[in-house]
Amino acid sequence: MNTISFEELNLSSPILRAVEEMGFEGMTPIQAQAIPAAMEGRDLVGQAQTGTGKTAAFGIPILERVDPTDKSLQALILCPTRELAIQVAGELRKLAAFLHGVKVLPIYGGQDITKQIRSLRGGVQIIIGTPGRVMDHMRRHTIKLDDVSIVVLDEADEMLNMGFREDIETILKETPHERQTLLFSATMPRPIMEIAAAYQKDAKLIKVVKKELTVPKIEQYYYDVKAKKKVEVLCRLLDIYAPKLSLVFCNTKKQVDDLVSALQERGYFAEGLHGDMKQVQRDRVMNSFRNGRTDILVATDVAARGIDVDDVEAVFNYDVPQDDEYYVHRIGRTGRAGREGRAFTLVVGKEVYKLKDIQRYCKTKIIAQPVPSLNEVTSVKAEKILDKVGAVIANESLDKLIDLIEERVNEEDYTALDVAAAFLKLAMGDGKPAEEDRADEFGDTGAEDGMVRLFINLGKKQNIRPGDILGAIAGETGMPGSLIGTIDMFDKYTFVEVPREYARDVIQIMKDAKIKGKTINIEPANRK
Repeated sequence: MNTISFEELNLSSPILRAVEEMGFEGMTPIQAQAIPAAMEGRDLVGQAQTGTGKTAAFGIPILERVDPTDKSLQALILCPTRELAIQVAGELRKLAAFLHGVKVLPIYGGQDITKQIRSLRGGVQIIIGTPGRVMDHMRRHTIKLDDVSIVVLDEADEMLNMGFREDIETILKETPHERQTLLFSATMPRPIMEIAAAYQKDAKLIKVVKKELTVPKIEQYYYDVKAKKKVEVLCRLLDIYAPKLSLVFCNTKKQVDDLVSALQERGYFAEGLHGDMKQVQRDRVMNSFRNGRTDILVATDVAARGIDVDDVEAVFNYDVPQDDEYYVHRIGRTGRAGREGRAFTLVVGKEVYKLKDIQRYCKTKIIAQPVPSLNEVTSVKAEKILDKVGAVIANESLDKLIDLIEERVNEEDYTALDVAAAFLKLAMGDGKPAEEDRADEFGDTGAEDGMVRLFINLGKKQNIRPGDILGAIAGETGMPGSLIGTIDMFDKYTFVEVPREYARDVIQIMKDAKIKGKTINIEPANRK
């Protein structure tokens, strides 16, 4: 998977800065072929599916060509749906972040046309619109196509399937004859080729068709999560499966840095790998991962190309990959040399449709799984430790240790089971250096023994009831409601008691939560 960097193109510094800010390290195949040709002013026919980076393939040449000092319409992008128009506009705005004076406007049916007219009056250089709404504005003379120098037909086959051929041809006839026309389509049926022949001049054909992608035999799962909960869900999966070595993939360099910081703060041995790092740093990180000093390597697709480690037991797609091929490259790094491998993908909202595309093109099955609760994480940790305990009992001589425990049990007011439970608690992580003394972590919060009293900044005057507090904590954290202790509610705030071993997780998870639509502040009560 050879990747060409954006620095190899002759891009203006504001656009190069925007590309770097967005964290993209290299061009996708469609970008590598389309951008240089489009910047030369050539007409293009690009055959590529969704998710291959088409937007930047036509967006960058458009932005390089637009004159910010000229307020007239200079570029028109036609899309089949309002969703795609909004998505394309969002991507172009990011690419134009450092270009002062460039205005991008999506126009589509279903939105108040008077608002669109008001926006158009202020001057817009780039319009992304659905054919029907563009035609509507043309009839009203609120869009003038006289100065349009570049037209893009995005997902042209979809527009034809939706019956927009006549509208498209009418719009193209109204634009200047000497314009540049870029056409992108996943398929190339005869009507598409007819439009290309009639409205383009010596168009360059670029084909980026997915090759047959074979996915190795790896267990593949995905989890539907909220964006703010991604770190928490990743940590639960790491705790439950406890892979010897894990690879975590992010789409951008910034996301790698942010995630590594979040994991390290939680006590995981994680390191990052991306294109901004010097070779010496990269070598140090890779050696640490190969030697097992680092359990979790967080990387971008480009940076991970040189990774060849056989013992990777799990791959986590923290971000859904931008290209189907990347998915195969990512998960193929586990399950090597006949070993078992697992791949986990965290999906936010509409990304699930992208995952369905990946399944279709890769002819693979990615199974939906519920997010594990805190209770499940605790149970699994306990089971793993008890399995090790069983092996020690079977293979080791414990007579002297049994005598010591028997002696202590006879002296104190507790049982051998109490001792075993206490050892289990220590082994499950309460004895980690990062969490050395949970008893002192929260100080005296005025709670019952074994509990922590938490303060929440909502009360009766916000129409909050005790059941709302209980339901929110149980629902967000996965902790059984039966473990939640006393709830004392006042006019403007509430105190709630939770088991000490859950307190840190409850605070961490609930700080991003809402109760009845209201943002909350949650912290230990009466900290001393």
